[in-house]
Amino acid sequence: MARAQLEPREDREIFVLPLEVRPEHIDENGHVNNVVYVGWLQDAGTAHWNASFDDDTRARWSWVGVRHEIDYFRPLMPDAVDVKARTWVGDPQGPRFNRYVRIEDAEGRLCAQGVTEWVLVDARTMRPHRIPADMLPAFQKAG
Repeated sequence: MARAQLEPREDREIFVLPLEVRPEHIDENGHVNNVVYVGWLQDAGTAHWNASFDDDTRARWSWVGVRHEIDYFRPLMPDAVDVKARTWVGDPQGPRFNRYVRIEDAEGRLCAQGVTEWVLVDARTMRPHRIPADMLPAFQKAG
């Protein structure tokens, strides 16, 4: 079954994270192992959060990934360079955000895409918390 390709929303900030294909990422089939892609989904979300919020905000709040969905389109080989993850968020649903990630090769071709459901938690109690309205502008496209 053909999967629709995720495209960034025009009203969202798109965060780009360079990715490195390392020798330990390569599986018996000679390409990046599927489990590595799942880690990259998490890395992209974490990097976006860290780049968008100050130390105090990050000390007060944390995110927990509760669901990953991933589609694979083309393999990344051991010699792949200039690989990147492009990520953005959907609409908040109480304490939850869906985060979308495209993993692309040097030519911009889609290799994999994923959706992770993240839940905002109080970093001290680890209890879910509705996403504060003042947090939302950081995820929206400026201008």
